[in-house]
Amino acid sequence: MAVELCLLLLLLCGSTVSEVQPLHKPPPGTLDFGFVPAKTYDTNAYHEPGPIGILFRLVHSFLYLVQPNSFPQDLIKKLTQQKFGNVQGDYQKPENVVLTLQAIYYEIGFIVSAALGLLFVLLLPLVGLCFCMCRCCDNCGGEMHQRQKKNADCRRGCFATFLFVASLIISIGVLCAYAANQHLTSQVRGAKNLVHSNFKDLRIFLNDTPGQIDYLVSQYNTTKNKALSDLNNVGPLLGSRVQERFAKEVRPALDAALTMAGAIRETKEALENVSVSVEVLQEGTERLHSNLTDVKIHLSNTLSDSACSAAQAASTCNIIRNSLNQLNINANFSGLPGVSEQLAKVNDILKIDLSSLVQKGYAAFNDTPDLVLNQTRNILSDIKNLLDLIGSNITSFTQMLPVQKVLSDLTIYLTQSEAYVQDHFPLVEQYDFYRWLGCLILCCMVILILVFYYLGLLCGTCGYDKHASPTTRGCISNTGGNFLMAGVGFSFLFSWVLMITVVITFVTGGNVEKLVCEPFEDRTLFKVLDTPYLLNRHWRNYLSAIVLKNPDINLTFEKVYSDCKENKGIYTTLHLENLFNINEFLNISMYTEDVSLKIEHINVNLSNIVLLDEIGKRNLLDFSSSGIDGINFAAYLTEINKSITKVDLLSFANDLEARADQLPKGALENALKGHANSIRMIHNQQVVPLEQAMSTLNQSIRLLQRTSSEFMVKVRNVISAVDAAQFLISNDASLVIIQETKKYMDMIIGYFEQYVEWVKESITMEVAACKPIANVIDTAVDIFLCSYVIDSVNTFWFGLGGSSIFLIPAIICAVKLSKYYRRMDTEDVYDDSVEQW
Repeated sequence: MAVELCLLLLLLCGSTVSEVQPLHKPPPGTLDFGFVPAKTYDTNAYHEPGPIGILFRLVHSFLYLVQPNSFPQDLIKKLTQQKFGNVQGDYQKPENVVLTLQAIYYEIGFIVSAALGLLFVLLLPLVGLCFCMCRCCDNCGGEMHQRQKKNADCRRGCFATFLFVASLIISIGVLCAYAANQHLTSQVRGAKNLVHSNFKDLRIFLNDTPGQIDYLVSQYNTTKNKALSDLNNVGPLLGSRVQERFAKEVRPALDAALTMAGAIRETKEALENVSVSVEVLQEGTERLHSNLTDVKIHLSNTLSDSACSAAQAASTCNIIRNSLNQLNINANFSGLPGVSEQLAKVNDILKIDLSSLVQKGYAAFNDTPDLVLNQTRNILSDIKNLLDLIGSNITSFTQMLPVQKVLSDLTIYLTQSEAYVQDHFPLVEQYDFYRWLGCLILCCMVILILVFYYLGLLCGTCGYDKHASPTTRGCISNTGGNFLMAGVGFSFLFSWVLMITVVITFVTGGNVEKLVCEPFEDRTLFKVLDTPYLLNRHWRNYLSAIVLKNPDINLTFEKVYSDCKENKGIYTTLHLENLFNINEFLNISMYTEDVSLKIEHINVNLSNIVLLDEIGKRNLLDFSSSGIDGINFAAYLTEINKSITKVDLLSFANDLEARADQLPKGALENALKGHANSIRMIHNQQVVPLEQAMSTLNQSIRLLQRTSSEFMVKVRNVISAVDAAQFLISNDASLVIIQETKKYMDMIIGYFEQYVEWVKESITMEVAACKPIANVIDTAVDIFLCSYVIDSVNTFWFGLGGSSIFLIPAIICAVKLSKYYRRMDTEDVYDDSVEQW
């Protein structure tokens, strides 16, 4: 009943989970459900025997010598399945004879050892009786007469040494037996705390499970809150996804339109620069021409001076006179066509703010998340209500489960079991005291024999006088001999009792060690228990028949023990899905289908989004037909490529001044230098500004030339891109919205899948972790039975058996040695003949 209640409780651990097929893509974000609360168990199912472990290992080695065969799995299976004695003549069946021989072969080491022990039990008392009767007839050393021999001292020393060694070995053996006896008693007394620790862990196991269930249920709120958060942010999430899908077409089109608006402004600036620069150049060149004419007149007048007629100045004046034709303008800007007509058209185009129209398109497109949010308010409200309904259903269902009743029943059973153990543990301690006392008595028997031997050796050795004759030996020496014979007598009296105890404990403890403890350690024992139809001829799997009421389910002792050893959840360990399928009990997939249907009903209308209206498109077309491409760029470039004057005025001034220096000092030289300065002033004040204006004209006219040829194509491309993006929004929006809504739905449903997978994994590994069950098995078998009891029992018979065996050489040496210590009644002269014993 208690097992069934425990299983029912653990089944309830899985009642909050249902399986959702992985039809959706995994969600982009991972939910953090935290860790399932679990307490630490106190029991440490491991025993370290301490120093006595050396003796345990020695005994294990001895048992391996006695029984080196491996664990007989097949033999035990056959013996368990074979029925003996039901029908007369069963034992004579060939298969039963074979099994019997196989069992004898496996147990041959124990059989031979036990037979030798029984032979010891039978023969030693019989030999002692015969020996006693023989000595009473003054035979077998009973005659108080000792013949003198030359090697008497050597023989006495050898017998004393052998007896001491045998006594020492017997002492070691009895100490081992006493240590094992004390170890078993101390471990039995300490087992109470170990039992209490196991019961405490089982109570923690029961009390902690409901909290783990509640934690699993409560973590649905994490899923729900995340889903609600994403639903509340449907605009940024779903709207942004829809927006990003269109953004690949919309943003480049709007960016191109905005760039074109900037190009219109740049074109206007370039036209204005051309108009202003041409006007400045026309006025400047006229004024420069006038000034250069005046300079040439003045220079001609100066060169007409009589000073130029002198021989030294004539050639220089002629050179200067011949270079005056260079003082003239080179570029003629008066014939350049104007751009006022194109500028006027561009100014008319700029009356419409194209940038503002494009920004309106940006704003309309960027409002997609808000548009999605406003158009899905009603549907999102329904989805939120559905999520609340799922949570309330889970909570109400868990409240309907009889968890408290099951817990109460299990707790009562556990309490009763603990009370039963506590009530009967004093009885166990009492029986253990009787056992301890009996073993102590056996040890005292051996110790009594040892006392006589040690006293005999001590008195005989200390009181022996080699100068005294056998009839005149001292009292101490005679007492030593008597002690030795007393030890021999008690050896004959106690040896059979000691050996019977050794044989019984040897056969029992040795077989339990070889057939239970060793196969339990390597888990071979579980493989035997898992043999089909072994424990019940009608059940293929015994454990599944008991737990799951279905013997065909592959539930093995070894797998259950291994899983519990790894602290896995008991739901997976015991295959409880065959009794209580958590994947079918609470079908969350039904709710996720409702959520999917609600989300699929989301219908967002993006037809109100206008990227660029007809006014903006007309504005672009007007710009493309503004006539900029009709400007005579060749005429402009021809004049721009010319210099302002035919000669560089600064070079001319410098050359004029250098030639003036060649003239004799006087008015002519000074006049020419004055004209050179005037030319420099004309260059600085008029030519330099004209060069700057021409540079501006050059940049602007080349800009217009470069862009005018592309305006028509660019405008057509911009309008086509905007129309294509607008067409996409108007005609493909429904398909894009459906696709992105599906992804959005997958993300929401993915949260539930994460929750389901987390719950399933938690139930498998963390909820109701069955480590205490494995600890109970380890405590009962590995620690209590094998480590506490069997190891101690085996060490006890090992020590006591060794002591009993060495009683035989001790008896012989003691009898022989006592002849040299006891006072004789008669003596004779030295004789080399062999002593008759």
